[in-house]
Amino acid sequence: MPTVSAPIDATKTSAWKALAAHHDKLVEEGIDLKGWFAADAKRVEKLSFEAGDLHFDLSKNLITDETVKLLADLGRAVNLEQRRDDMYAGVHINTTEDRAVLHTALRRPKDEIGTVMVDGQDAVADVHEVLDRMYAFAEKVRSGEWKGVSGKRIEHLVSIGIGGSDLGPVMVYEALKPYADAGIDCRYISNIDPNDQAEKLKGLDPETTLVIIVSKTFTTLETLTNAREVKAWMLDALKAAGAVDGSDEQNAEAIKKHFVAVSTALDLVAEFGIDPENAFGFWNWVGGRYSVDSAVGLSLIVVYGPERFQQFLAGFHAIDEYFQKTPLEENVVALMGLMNVWYVNFFGMKSHAVLPYTQYLHRFPAYLQQLTMESNGKSVRWDGTPVTSGTGEVFWGEPGTNGQHAFYQLIHQGTEVIPADFIAFVNTANPAKDGDQDVHELFLGNFLAQTKALAFGKTADEVRAEGTPEQIVPARVFTGNRPTTSIFGDTLTPFALGELIALYEHITFVEGTVWGIDSYDQWGVELGKQLAKQITPAFHDDEALAAQDASTKGLIEFYRKHRK
Repeated sequence: MPTVSAPIDATKTSAWKALAAHHDKLVEEGIDLKGWFAADAKRVEKLSFEAGDLHFDLSKNLITDETVKLLADLGRAVNLEQRRDDMYAGVHINTTEDRAVLHTALRRPKDEIGTVMVDGQDAVADVHEVLDRMYAFAEKVRSGEWKGVSGKRIEHLVSIGIGGSDLGPVMVYEALKPYADAGIDCRYISNIDPNDQAEKLKGLDPETTLVIIVSKTFTTLETLTNAREVKAWMLDALKAAGAVDGSDEQNAEAIKKHFVAVSTALDLVAEFGIDPENAFGFWNWVGGRYSVDSAVGLSLIVVYGPERFQQFLAGFHAIDEYFQKTPLEENVVALMGLMNVWYVNFFGMKSHAVLPYTQYLHRFPAYLQQLTMESNGKSVRWDGTPVTSGTGEVFWGEPGTNGQHAFYQLIHQGTEVIPADFIAFVNTANPAKDGDQDVHELFLGNFLAQTKALAFGKTADEVRAEGTPEQIVPARVFTGNRPTTSIFGDTLTPFALGELIALYEHITFVEGTVWGIDSYDQWGVELGKQLAKQITPAFHDDEALAAQDASTKGLIEFYRKHRK
């Protein structure tokens, strides 16, 4: 297996220095999107791209032809193309855990079996073996062949996971609701807060409910705590319904009929009572936040069916292929990642908004928060040395038009400039009319208006020309030159959603490569977990309480005083 070379210090490359000089020149001359559009009739044409069936318009970004060239030069200077190819080939680019990074193998078609070998294993063959098992299982549930302990067909799923085992499936489940066709819904439990579980189980019929426990190791504290509680709820509710008598034998049968697992720890799965035949695994080369297209997506296959899941995977693969085969200057996926570096490191912009103009993508920004910030929120490089530039951005967002009546004020007129990605689709699953007005066109009019306003703004003279009193003219001026990227698709299909997820996976990879960081570990989540295990006994144990710092001790004493 090839070894991973030390990261290149991007800040010491001639490409970085050229970008710095270019940035200074643009600022000195004055960044003027309106002027740039007027001076170059082909700006939109040159900065528009097609990837898969998505259309991208980068023309409202703070870039010129020269910027694109220099960004591509930076990508080559840090060996972006070689690191990309290493990732696709299964090289252990996750250095701190000595693992391959092969989420791209999860969506390779069957005709690519044999093309990716990892530690002596055919990764693509392994993926399709699990996919075929999941598809067969899902068809049993969807058709009604799989029944609960009392002989009733399954109508509800409860998926228990956390982090990538929850955020991805929840987001996709919400995004593809128009495609649900089996009469099966799903509820997702992730938070260890008992309120989450209590609300998700309300109104469920245990006789028609199937629970999926998603934990690769089957040891995740939050997931297994919730799983044990749901198991107790299930057995109590089934007994109350007369479906079981409460005997060990009938309880064991109920668990086998109402619980399945996404895990590779078959011994622990069996110990819980789940038939290992109903456990679906994935591999250590799949990070949690990159796993929605693995067995972690089992709930999605049941709800939406194998055919639509295959379309979902095909969308991922289309972008994987595009990213690998398109030259950097023409590669919108690479350019979007490099532009983020441009904004973070040269303009000092630390925040990035993702604004989908479709309610079905209302969980997409939350999904991207984990994907991007858990991946690139690092301060050491993949060889353990300190980073040499700023890293990461705070990703956030809400769907339009809701956000327009909330935080768009800050994006338009605040002192912080926030790059934003606007995502919309030409066609909607639910067309509507308000009189003669097509409501979706009204919605898309807002999508287009926002990017136009952010780019071109409104001058004081334009405000005065509207008859605005002079004393409030300054408050109604929009500076413009606020960067946006427009992503336009035909319809939010499973294929298109797969494309969008893969797009941001690779954007994250590009940024991490430039910054020299390992985007695939997440040690930052470990310390809090360790301390939680030490602190929890202090709620009732005086000796454990005495070992805490003064602040923690004071907070626990408040808890003890007010606990009912």
